[in-house]
Amino acid sequence: MIRTALNILAERAHQRGWTDRQWAAAAGIRHETLSRVKRRGQCDSATLEALARACGFEVGVDPTPAGPVTATADGLFPQTFDRLFEERLLALCASGTLDAHVWRQHGPGFFVAGLAFLLACQDDFDHAGYLALAESLHPGIGSHDAFRLWLRRSPVKPYRFLPALRHLRNSERTKIAEASVG
Repeated sequence: MIRTALNILAERAHQRGWTDRQWAAAAGIRHETLSRVKRRGQCDSATLEALARACGFEVGVDPTPAGPVTATADGLFPQTFDRLFEERLLALCASGTLDAHVWRQHGPGFFVAGLAFLLACQDDFDHAGYLALAESLHPGIGSHDAFRLWLRRSPVKPYRFLPALRHLRNSERTKIAEASVG
């Protein structure tokens, strides 16, 4: 998927008459970085976003799951968890939606309830809203034992997920602010 996006972006850069060096400069990255990205066919999201912006595109993640999420045997957690799944969860959390139906599409009730409860515990999120959402998804998730189980077994690691979520929210706020100025 990233290789396909890179090919589309490279074609757009070529249509603009740019060399790779010019494209890298327009994106604000080093030419060596672009060479490595093209050779490997993969890169981090910040580099992909910079390359896309230089070509007049915007990178986004569809927050809806591609299909039903298969649960573990106990029905509490998703059976598989990869980078794309994590990006969809980040997009869901950054969207600010408190619609339980939307959240249920992203995994087993206990799993998404734990994620909502995690957000309720953060100072920069709507405590009451996410707490109500969490309890509607899985009553009792806020108990010490239930949330401790979620923290122990969840594929979402708060020490990684929360900084990534804050970064995503801040970049979205910056885009909104820039759009309102321009």
